[in-house]
Amino acid sequence: MKKLKIGIIGCGNISSIYMENCQKFPHLELIACADLDVSRAQLQAEKFGVPRACSVEELLSDPAIELVINLTIPKAHASVCIQALEAGKHVYTEKPLAVTREEGKQILETAKKHNLLVGSAPDTFLGAGIQTAINLIEQGEIGIPIGASAFMICRGHEHWHPDPAFYYDIGGGPMFDMGPYYLTALVALLGPIKRISGSTRISYQERTVLSTPKAGTKIEVSTPTHISGVIDFASGVIGSITTSFDAFGGTSLPPIEIYGSEGTLLVPDPNTFGGPVKIRKRDENEFKEVPLAYGYSQNNRGLGVADMARAILEGGKYRANSELAYHVLEAMHGFHDSSDSGKHYIMDSTCERPESVTLELQA
Repeated sequence: MKKLKIGIIGCGNISSIYMENCQKFPHLELIACADLDVSRAQLQAEKFGVPRACSVEELLSDPAIELVINLTIPKAHASVCIQALEAGKHVYTEKPLAVTREEGKQILETAKKHNLLVGSAPDTFLGAGIQTAINLIEQGEIGIPIGASAFMICRGHEHWHPDPAFYYDIGGGPMFDMGPYYLTALVALLGPIKRISGSTRISYQERTVLSTPKAGTKIEVSTPTHISGVIDFASGVIGSITTSFDAFGGTSLPPIEIYGSEGTLLVPDPNTFGGPVKIRKRDENEFKEVPLAYGYSQNNRGLGVADMARAILEGGKYRANSELAYHVLEAMHGFHDSSDSGKHYIMDSTCERPESVTLELQA
């Protein structure tokens, strides 16, 4: 089987699962990793058996590398993606695609100019949980979808993350941190978004880090930390979403629910690949769990890379693509823009609803 040679830029926390999972797909070959701190790249390379650790410049200049996985912080996503594309390499980036819409457009334009592909996390919608939910909708199990609700409510990353400051900077906050999971899942379930309204607030101007090693450090908050909005999908479905870092007492709300003419579907946490998936039909008295219809239910980050690599090697579409990622990026800004203007935000972009998974990506 032909293999696609891959390099990873950014060797922080999230890189471990990518390095582990990329080596499980027979058509992926991880040959190098890089970081601004080369010693950190060396540690990860030793830990996961990556043949080469190097500087970012060295990785980008390596002609053997065909695809770069960009695992840098959000503020660096656009610049690293564009550098990789200009170096003649396909790119798959962690979410979000970019911090601004202008940067996102520049990535797409650069890729088109060089006839290269761009993919983006999240790829959790390719997992067993959400794909099972998609299959139930496609089979008409809840009838015609009418409405949806989504909730990502927590108490903030300063309680657990070793270095949480960037979550409260521009490009962070609950919408840009976790919104990609929820909005990507909703688009995969229900199709593209037409119009958005939103309300946002910064509830606390300053946060105190409670986690080690930076406990006691003060963080100035520069982005909204509680966002609620209404989503009008092109299909006619009306959804609502709340994302928050301000619920210090937690929540009992479900991650995602879809309401149809014949039943209600409980969709699992879109930050995971597994279940449970539950359904309650019109004439039933309780929700029943549905067996997962697809094999990827663990932490399978890298699944989107594998799907994209297959498209590069064999042709065809891939699901975690740049049009979907840009559509979600625009939608996230739409909630903030709507709140700032007091008006609906009308989406400029659209995308295809990704094809449901019917092929075994490991085969």
